[in-house]
Amino acid sequence: MKYALLIAYDGTCYGGWQIQQNAVTVQEKITCALERVLGFSVNVTASGRTDSGVHAAAQVCHFDADCSIPPERMADAVNVYLPDDIRVLQSAGAPESFDAVKSAKKKTYCYRVYLSKRGNPLKDRYAVNVKFEIDFKKLNRAAKIFEGEHDFKAYCASGSQVKTTVRKIYSVSVKTEEFRGSRDVEIYVTGNGFLYNMVRTLAGTMLDFAAGRLTETDLINSLEKGDRSSVGKTMPPQGLTLESVDYGFKLF
Repeated sequence: MKYALLIAYDGTCYGGWQIQQNAVTVQEKITCALERVLGFSVNVTASGRTDSGVHAAAQVCHFDADCSIPPERMADAVNVYLPDDIRVLQSAGAPESFDAVKSAKKKTYCYRVYLSKRGNPLKDRYAVNVKFEIDFKKLNRAAKIFEGEHDFKAYCASGSQVKTTVRKIYSVSVKTEEFRGSRDVEIYVTGNGFLYNMVRTLAGTMLDFAAGRLTETDLINSLEKGDRSSVGKTMPPQGLTLESVDYGFKLF
C-alpha cells in the first residue's frame, strides 16, 4: 500500500529535510519513527528538500509498506515516536501512481519578515527582523515582475546541479499587518518548482528593490541576462516556510 503523510515541522534544529551524515534531519526522524511503528525500514520521499533551518506547514511525503495499519491511523502511530517539533498532521492512502515529487503541480512558499527598529524574540524563530524602510508600492511592483516563466539562473545558489533553471511562477503576493509597533510582511510565492535558495534570494531582491538599493532595470536584467550582480542578498533560512503542495486533486 502507498501511504501519504502531511507533515509540519519547525526546522530550527535540523539540517533540512534530506538525510545526511553530519546533521540531524527531518527525513531521518520520520524514517526512524516509521521503522519503530512498522518493524522494518521504508524509503520516505518528500515533495522537496527544505534547507537547513527552513520550516514546513504542509510538507507531503509518501512511502510504500505492506502492513495492516489503516492509512488514516498512521499519523497517530508515527507521532508517538516523533519529537515535539515534527508532527504528522494527516495520513491517507494514495494512488499507486502517486509520487510526492513527480506528482506535484504547484508549491507555495512564504517568506516572513517584520519591520521594526528592535528585534522581537517571539518572532525571530519564524521571521527576519528588517530595520530599514521599504516602499510597499515598489514591493508589490517587484512581485509582478517575477510572475510568469523566467530563467532564474541568477537566483540559484552556486554549485546547484539542475537540467534547467527555467521556472514558472504562477503568483507572487504580499500581505502586511501592523502588530505591536512593528509591521509584519509575508511574501507568498507559488510556482511549478524552485531552485536551491531561489525563494530566499527572490525575497531579498524584492526587499532591496523596495528599499531603493536595486532598480527595476536590475530586476529585469537578473531575469533576462542572468546577472547575479543585479539580485539582492539571500535571506536567512528561518523566514522561509513551505506552505502547501498542490497535486491537482484532494489527497487528504
